[in-house]
Amino acid sequence: MPLKLEGSCQCGAVRFRVDSHAPYPYQLCYCSICRKTAGGGGYGINLLAVAASLEITGQSKHRRVHHATLRDEKGHGHVSSAERHFCGQCGSALWAYSPEWPELVHPQASAIDTPLPRPPERTHIMLGSKAAWVKPRLGRRDRRFDGYPEESIEAWHRRLGLWIP
Repeated sequence: MPLKLEGSCQCGAVRFRVDSHAPYPYQLCYCSICRKTAGGGGYGINLLAVAASLEITGQSKHRRVHHATLRDEKGHGHVSSAERHFCGQCGSALWAYSPEWPELVHPQASAIDTPLPRPPERTHIMLGSKAAWVKPRLGRRDRRFDGYPEESIEAWHRRLGLWIP
């Protein structure tokens, strides 16, 4: 049975519940979008959850959605289809959703109130776009990627025997 995660924004105006088969906060993203919209320590951490299980309170009055601008190497931008949900009252990042994977939702680990398990290793992604002031704390078992790894969040959990059926 998946783990029921409960989350909220800092001010408590938006609360949510969602089921997760993959609740380990192992993947640290250093991209400018995560860093600027949800980062602390120079990165953001997303979990994996079942979109159909998402229950939200406070959504109509306080929840907002941001579509980031993605830029290529020449500086040309286009708006991402991915939705970054946040509280319009306190600004807390809550979860991300992408129409490319409609069955999934990615809660921000920082918004989860349920105690999360400590991962046995971490994966540092998008190190190629980290801020110059950031010095990642890399463990000896940690994996490092300048971009995105090929291993999905689900595959990581399954490889380590941490997937919750």
